[in-house]
Amino acid sequence: MKRIYFLVLLVFSFCQSSAQTIAEQSVRIKSISERWELADSTRKGTFLLTSYKPFYFSLGRWSSNPNRQPHSENPAYSVPTPTDYNKYEARFHVSFKVKLLQKIFWGKGDLWAGYTQKAHWQIYNTGVSRPFRELNYEPELILNFPIRYKFLGFEGRTLGVAFNHQSNGRELPHSRSWNRVMFHTSMERKNWQITLRPWIRLKDEDDENPQIMNYIGRGEVTVVYGRPRHQIYLVATHPFNKLNRGSAQLNWIFQIRNHLKGHVQMSTGYGETLIDYNHAQNTVGLGICFVDW
Repeated sequence: MKRIYFLVLLVFSFCQSSAQTIAEQSVRIKSISERWELADSTRKGTFLLTSYKPFYFSLGRWSSNPNRQPHSENPAYSVPTPTDYNKYEARFHVSFKVKLLQKIFWGKGDLWAGYTQKAHWQIYNTGVSRPFRELNYEPELILNFPIRYKFLGFEGRTLGVAFNHQSNGRELPHSRSWNRVMFHTSMERKNWQITLRPWIRLKDEDDENPQIMNYIGRGEVTVVYGRPRHQIYLVATHPFNKLNRGSAQLNWIFQIRNHLKGHVQMSTGYGETLIDYNHAQNTVGLGICFVDW
């Protein structure tokens, strides 16, 4: 129950801090300069909480293949007995960032701290007392630089590097974690934005998920398309050595009324959560979105 209270408090705290921003806009795509404060006109200073990735709550999420008995290539991290998880659950996705330093490294760079958390809650499963099936915690340190380049009609805007830690905070045999150095660049053109994020995994002596790169992948692409009342975005990963692995997640955010926004999500592939890094499934979710791109 403590995890539930913490998550609810986090959701409402961030909603309150973002209320003014949300109230001033409908569903629209923010420019990369707005999101990363690249120009003097968009700078808001340091230690101000801002949105990072979309913030939503899926009231219902269906899976074609629930992971009832997670396993790992490391035998110590394979679950010995299955749990009777439902195909239906709820999902939270919370994400924010804060600028720690600005105009560093020749007056060009900004240092950000980012945090993303997703939670899969078996709220409809009375048989196992409605547990949180999986929570993933993802803090980051992000060094970001403005840049200008052209690529296939797109205008490049950012270039940077980040240290990323992701874990589920659980004990054996459910524990999963990894550390990465991630590189990124973002570009935009009219209503389109593309972000590329290849990464290098840092060595882990006690590897809980040895083959995670061959399932989730070695890089990610995010493509966002925005219209005044709608936003569609795709997040895809790939290992670049196994054509039948990786993942794709398609999202549609749409305005229902005033600032109430609906959210539809479909995904396929591996690694929807860390415990599912080597488990393939198809999912469909329906809910509400508090903060979009």
